[in-house]
Amino acid sequence: METTFKPVETTLQTGYRRCSRCVLDTTVSDIWFDEKGVCKYCHIHDEMDRRHPVETMDDDLKKIVARIKKDGAGKPYDCIVGVSGGRDSTYTLLMAKKLGLRPLAVHFDNGWNSEIAVSNIKKATSLLGVDLHTVVADWEEFKDLQRSFLKASVPDADIPTDYAIYSVLYETAAREGVGYILNGHSFRTEGTSPISWTYMDGRYFKSVHRKHGSGSVRSFKVMMLPYLLYCSFVRRIREVRLLEYVDYNKKKVDEVLGRELGWVYYGGHHHENLYTKFFQSYLLPGKFNIDKRKTELSALIRSGQISREEAVAELEASPYEYDRSVVAYAISKLGWTLEDWEEIFNRSPRSHQDFQTYLPLIRFLRWPIKVACSLKILPHILYLKYAS
Repeated sequence: METTFKPVETTLQTGYRRCSRCVLDTTVSDIWFDEKGVCKYCHIHDEMDRRHPVETMDDDLKKIVARIKKDGAGKPYDCIVGVSGGRDSTYTLLMAKKLGLRPLAVHFDNGWNSEIAVSNIKKATSLLGVDLHTVVADWEEFKDLQRSFLKASVPDADIPTDYAIYSVLYETAAREGVGYILNGHSFRTEGTSPISWTYMDGRYFKSVHRKHGSGSVRSFKVMMLPYLLYCSFVRRIREVRLLEYVDYNKKKVDEVLGRELGWVYYGGHHHENLYTKFFQSYLLPGKFNIDKRKTELSALIRSGQISREEAVAELEASPYEYDRSVVAYAISKLGWTLEDWEEIFNRSPRSHQDFQTYLPLIRFLRWPIKVACSLKILPHILYLKYAS
């Protein structure tokens, strides 16, 4: 069944426009451009740059590290680092150790780890002398979650993993009495994902699963907004995006990780997880006309790591390449025949707006949330990504 493995052909729609500064374009439904043709997401990047100026990164980092050490004194760990075997999380763990912190590495195993990811995690934690806590999802339970998002026909089909990781990190921090979670995201290298491409919150998570799945989630805690507020205001757990305070160049980082930890690259952004590889390289481009290379390349343009011309050339050279064997493996692992998958793949696309979410509440409270984010009480993703 050839169409099963071939993303649908798409053409540039009438009125197509690409940002004059980066490579995000009108395939992003909520994009807008200023009078110079610069897009919304470049403006978000500039806002982040103002909040984390390069000139003060070293001093800011020293202050953060000193605070983490002070608040964690007398405890077995002073911070939590989520690890996936990928570049960003592995480098965050390495930096934490080099800065003299005492991290607990936390890994969420959703059943889709590549052999490279498992090896990278094992080598990094062993060589750095870091304890590793792994939460393994019940496979039948998690499969049902993933199937429910695919049945829902939304572009957020990797949210079960993303939100589970988020929940596990907060739950572990609360249980261990640790006040800081070190996040491996950097706006300078990953950018901000458009809300029309990726949305997540606990209410949305449960709404999709309730409508298209079965059973309940028992192998990890699903973090609803009240629990996030409890962790933030009562337990005073803070997220720190450590890589926003260092000179983070992907090519140089690959060399450092390979030399110091024997880390191995897996061939694509977040492709250390086989489901994410299936999702980003095949499902998103083929069904939703979403190419996540654009957000990463745009971030690298803004941070001066590549030129816009190089990014445009990469995008126009070929579509997002996918591995047919990974697609076949994913469909089979999810318990579907090719005919089952064909029907699901061809369902009309929907979005988070078709389900219950906390988004109306987040937008209603946008200014209090902005203040809380600026004070680092809440994750700033709540404001920049959803309320803007």
